[in-house]
Amino acid sequence: MSEASFFTDMLQSITDRGRQLLFSGARATQVAAKVDLQTLCEMLLSSRGEASGMALAAEILDRWGALESEGAQKFLLMLHEKFGPDTTKLDQAIDKYRADKSSAAIIALHQAAEPRRQELLRRLNHAPNGTAKLVRMRQQLLASKDQSAGYHALDADFTHLFGSWFNRGFLTLRPIDWTTPAYILEKIIKYEAVHEIAGWEELRRRLAPADRRCFAFFHPRLADEPLVFVEVALTRSVPRAIGDVLDEGREQINADEATTAVFYSISNCQDGLRGISFGNFLIKQVVEDLRRDLPGLKNFVTLSPVPGFARWLAKARPETLTALDDPNWPDDKKTAIAVERVLLPLAARYFLVERTPEGRPVDPVARFHLGNGARLERLNFLGDRSSKAMQQAHGLMVNYLYKLDDIVANHEALAQRGEVIASPAVKSLLNQNDESRSGGNGQQGSRPFAQIVNSTLGGGRK
Repeated sequence: MSEASFFTDMLQSITDRGRQLLFSGARATQVAAKVDLQTLCEMLLSSRGEASGMALAAEILDRWGALESEGAQKFLLMLHEKFGPDTTKLDQAIDKYRADKSSAAIIALHQAAEPRRQELLRRLNHAPNGTAKLVRMRQQLLASKDQSAGYHALDADFTHLFGSWFNRGFLTLRPIDWTTPAYILEKIIKYEAVHEIAGWEELRRRLAPADRRCFAFFHPRLADEPLVFVEVALTRSVPRAIGDVLDEGREQINADEATTAVFYSISNCQDGLRGISFGNFLIKQVVEDLRRDLPGLKNFVTLSPVPGFARWLAKARPETLTALDDPNWPDDKKTAIAVERVLLPLAARYFLVERTPEGRPVDPVARFHLGNGARLERLNFLGDRSSKAMQQAHGLMVNYLYKLDDIVANHEALAQRGEVIASPAVKSLLNQNDESRSGGNGQQGSRPFAQIVNSTLGGGRK
């Protein structure tokens, strides 16, 4: 029996005994059936016994799991409205702190400011499978259309607690290969979020060959549920297109022949853990493991999608690149060359210049890799011609380079100065963009940039 299974069985045994104590006998069962969820939650917060507390937690989560959508939303609303901070204690703690700014007063203020639902969620977590059920509860919260202050306050509590419970120190890295149990492999197929896995045969092509690797993070309380996984191709060069990686007719090599590890798909698996970062730790640990096992590896790069590019381009240049309206434009060589000449400089601007209101890169995948300390290495025109990639990025893909000696400096450049570290090749594309804006001679051109783009592509909108 595994350690996780033993622990789960032990919790279930304690919970069953607690339920016998709380709900044994016909009268007790009838009373329990009439107690509403709010009362049960109050009972759980006041409970001092381990067995009775776990029994109450299990009862609450079981009833929550049986609720219809409307009832589940009311439960979340109740958590916000009825289990916030004790305002009387908070006012007293504020007054005490103002009069005496001692360490004891600060601790009392901190304790009084904490919403009661945080302790409630901690106690619910003690129930068998409590962690998994709370992850699903937050998934339900994130799926809600409610964007009120209460929604954000409740989500802040989940995020605070999950950030501790899913700390890197609790996670284990496990290789995923063709010998991994089928019930986990099925989840790899289900959770793949970047390049769809059509079925078992395609999964075998990604896991079984000697030049392929896959790794996932797991948590002891979600033993059979991957949190995030990364798929890796071992190659002799940096690929420009996903077809070079996934083509079933590609040349396979032995792992010790590879010089480059390509991270071509990173998928978060649990919607309820959105915003809890695992991928940055995953990549860095996988790099270390691969370097140890395959000392011939010199380059560690990604082949990444650009999910926000088409949306930004449509908003920033609504009257440009009209050739993109024709779904068959990549098949026309002349049009494709013209689009590439305009699209890549715009893409360079998207990565190097454009920012969110908070001063961060606008592309979510770029935020992740650049925040990890990677360098923007190369923009790959028509790197992915799948319908999803054409819709999201007009086929654009990106290589981010993880050079271990530079990771800290690259991260600091972005965090402290907002600077994206990029290769000379990418920077030169941005210069082409600037030259187009200035008419190519360092002076402001007489034609608007949109007009220049349209004329390059053979006309504007009709």
